[in-house]
Amino acid sequence: MRPLTRPARLRPGSRVAVVAPSGPVPADRLEAGLDILRGWHLDPVVGSHVLDRHPDFGYLAGTDADRAADLQRAWCDPAVEAVLCARGGYGVQRMVDLLDWDALRAAGPKVFLGFSDITALHEAFAARMGLATVHGPMVGGVDFVKSTRAQDHLRATLFAPESTAVIRGGRVLVPGRAEGVTFGGCLSLLAAGAGTPDTRPSARGGVLLLEDVGEEAYRLDRYLTQLARAGWFDGVSGVVLGSWEQCGPPGELAALFADRLGGLGVPVVADAGFGHCTDALTMPLGARAELVADDPGAEPELRLAEPALA
Repeated sequence: MRPLTRPARLRPGSRVAVVAPSGPVPADRLEAGLDILRGWHLDPVVGSHVLDRHPDFGYLAGTDADRAADLQRAWCDPAVEAVLCARGGYGVQRMVDLLDWDALRAAGPKVFLGFSDITALHEAFAARMGLATVHGPMVGGVDFVKSTRAQDHLRATLFAPESTAVIRGGRVLVPGRAEGVTFGGCLSLLAAGAGTPDTRPSARGGVLLLEDVGEEAYRLDRYLTQLARAGWFDGVSGVVLGSWEQCGPPGELAALFADRLGGLGVPVVADAGFGHCTDALTMPLGARAELVADDPGAEPELRLAEPALA
């Protein structure tokens, strides 16, 4: 797995577009998030359909075509330097094939931010454009608008990425050191995308970041077992586990991860503080990194070889 093209960092005055490729967005949370961006001296513009709701499927933020059009229009606008997702939910897999990838490539690299269901777009941007992206809190997410720590870490990553080149936190499940390219996201989305044109065929050469929400332990077991049986974990360099909110008792999850991942022969770190959790950290995807977890008594570190953004 090779490092991906890094987009340029943001600066005061940067225009950023906010889109909703998945689920519907509460208007009050969106406005609160936009106020935060304005406080960072960014110039946010909102997609035409961000506050839409699908006429038949209330879990979607408008029609597939409209959600894709908002993303397409935002990315191809030369004045826009970053495209930020408003929230996750479900829906990316329904619209990803409606995007004009030739036009997106021609528009050049830009910052792309999101997590949860947005994992499907992180994989698509990597597979189809060779572009590094940012896994982090979303503009209309309650975990963003109510967490100063999440805001501060995201802001530092976007404006001064050298200051977040070392990401500390978590506990060692399997000790060791590993080098590779960061990638991953929501476990259920990675499993659901297996075999599609937009999900990488394996984790070979990667430092894999995994998290999820609202999935019972047996479902997480199913996803991990499916990926293992498909050979998807073959050649992975290391694994970093984030949050597992509403997924079951911590002891049960720890046993599951030890059972399903402990035999890979690579370092595994748990509780690394990213994903669906309070004070979530921002994680770069597509960056060369070293996972340092060789001392079970010390706090693990993910050390980026170069800043997340250029």
